[in-house]
Amino acid sequence: MSYEWLEYFPKRAQAIKAIRNYFDAEGFIEVDTPVRIPAPANEPHIIPPASGDWFLRASPELQLKRLLAMGFTKLYQIGPCFRQGESGDRHSPEFTMLEWYRANATYLDVLDDMRRYVVAVAMAVNGSTLVERDGVQLDLALPWEIITVQEAMIKYAGWDPLEEYDQDRFDFDMGIKVEPQLPKDKVVVLMNYPAQAAALAQLSSEDNRVAERWEAYAFGIELCNAFGELVDPIEQRARFIAAREEKIACGEVPMPLDEEFLSALGSMPPSGGAALGVDRLIMVLTGAPTIGKVRFT
Repeated sequence: MSYEWLEYFPKRAQAIKAIRNYFDAEGFIEVDTPVRIPAPANEPHIIPPASGDWFLRASPELQLKRLLAMGFTKLYQIGPCFRQGESGDRHSPEFTMLEWYRANATYLDVLDDMRRYVVAVAMAVNGSTLVERDGVQLDLALPWEIITVQEAMIKYAGWDPLEEYDQDRFDFDMGIKVEPQLPKDKVVVLMNYPAQAAALAQLSSEDNRVAERWEAYAFGIELCNAFGELVDPIEQRARFIAAREEKIACGEVPMPLDEEFLSALGSMPPSGGAALGVDRLIMVLTGAPTIGKVRFT
């Protein structure tokens, strides 16, 4: 029997405590939302496990946005999420998600949140902002490198997704060509995804070919995904319907539409929101080789 968890679990506890300390100090309210839900978001290739006639959540996103529509302005949640068929060194079918939202804020505001709390968590866990993996050292406190998705795709994959978008090619090249070549000695933020690759994000007011979405990476490990949130219920319904059709075309089970969420969306203020994989952050902070080392299985 392996007892490697004895090495990582005290640091895991320190990390989660430090995350809570940051958000509590910033005036966020920690909330709990249901783990078992009737209607997850329709997102191709993300498959929430069935639980009777309902589903285990892949994310608490729709429920947290309903709370924003009720008048909450700063929310966060730390809890379990589930995705069928995801297993590997960086994936687990059950994982811990941190999700947070700021009302009347942008996707750049939640990026500032992440910069600050990652430094605070590193100090709590390691007493330093320096982390190391595979012989590469990274200082989490140094400026993070921001690269647009268009720039990254042209540089590493040789094509422009804003000019000739292809979903399958984009997903394949992102995983095989782009992510492995991102700089490992700094945190990298891929900014402004193609509009077709952001089902719940609003489009940029400067270029409607891109959506207000970013993803942050450390050592090439994806940590966080963020949106400038779409608050137009008509547009969101159309996107969900299109995503349902895409899931059917992929041979996946389409999700019911969450009518409570769609009804509430029109009352939701402009907001920035983000979701971070807590297990992956702990992998980065501790140098753990796999996700299975930092969570009990």
